Order: sequence, then C-alpha cells, then structure tokens
Amino acid sequence: QVQVVESGGGSVHAGGSLKLSCAVSGQTYSGYTYSRLCVAWFRQAPGKEREGVARIYTYGSTTLYADSVKGRFTISQDNAKNTVYLQMNSLKPEDTAVYYCAARGPPCPSFEGFDSWGRGTQVTVSS
Repeated sequence: QVQVVESGGGSVHAGGSLKLSCAVSGQTYSGYTYSRLCVAWFRQAPGKEREGVARIYTYGSTTLYADSVKGRFTISQDNAKNTVYLQMNSLKPEDTAVYYCAARGPPCPSFEGFDSWGRGTQVTVSS
C-alpha cells in the first residue's frame, strides 16, 4: 500500500502564496514505489465536487494542470525526499478548499484512477 500525508495548508489573504507538501511512502500492489508513481493534488470546496488541480510523474518532468490554476500553481517533486510539492501563488478566494494528495501507478494521462489518498489539508483564502 501507498501512504500519503499532506501538510502546509493554512489561511492567507487574496494574492498571497502557500506551499503544500505531500510525503509518499510504501508501494502499490504492482510493486511501484515513489520513483515510479504518478502523484496529484486535488481539491474539494463545500458543496462542490472534487477536482484535479495538478499532476506529476515522479520520473521525468511531465506535468498536468487544471485550467483554473495554470500559471499560478506549480507542482514539483524531490526524489531524495519522496515528496511532492504544490506551490500556490496569486491565490484567490475561489481557491479555498480542502486539498488532497493522491498517488497511483503509471500511466496517468488524466486525473482518473488515483487510489491512495491523504486526509487533506485546509486552504483558506480571504478577500
């Protein structure tokens, strides 16, 4: 099993920045470990469906972003620390949500099929 732990959430004024961290450990049933995973950030606001925010392959540098965050958010990863990051800049009130990190074995051309989830971290952006 893959364990995922998020951290870094908090409250910030509109226009501010936050950096979330996602520590990943363990392996999938197919034996994939951190160096061969897809890791993604999702978010869910009250009364709304969960949406994919950003995705990264832990091998290579291929990334995917939701249109709503492209140009403002940056996903990255550190193989030495088995950690994925989400740098969020120019935050807007509509970015307020619980942010979840999730992982799966490759391939991951979309935000579908992620089956190892963290408990989430709250991000609140005030106007």
